[in-house]
Amino acid sequence: MSGPITALAGYPLITTDRLTDVRTFYVDALDFSVVFEASWFLLVAAPGEGSPTIAFMHAGHPSAPPGPEAFSGQGVIWTIQVEDAAEAYDAARRADLAIHHELTDEPWGQRRFMLRDPAGLLLDIVEQTDPEPGFWERSPGPASDE
Repeated sequence: MSGPITALAGYPLITTDRLTDVRTFYVDALDFSVVFEASWFLLVAAPGEGSPTIAFMHAGHPSAPPGPEAFSGQGVIWTIQVEDAAEAYDAARRADLAIHHELTDEPWGQRRFMLRDPAGLLLDIVEQTDPEPGFWERSPGPASDE
């Protein structure tokens, strides 16, 4: 059975008044490219087909849908998977990006660090690794609702 909506593509849309800073951050620091840009809207994508895409819209946009209010920087983490988190971390340090969470090897099987973009969005830069032996047996998921 299929649902009532069949998605073809999607991207988060963050409302911010810092479009120029956001553009510079994603293009220069994360090697994203501009897919579409207007004075009130920016759509950027990482290299490669099917790669992460994100959009930003100025609060004074002319489309005027209900909401969205300017993003407060709380309650959202965008995870971006990379091949080598240590290499990405070193590159972020060389580019003098503000590190929000230092490079850490997590027991559940991730090496990661975090940045915050100019709009306030928290970016979790993640490399998948092997979990510590027995981690998932010690830390099972939530109990079933059934």
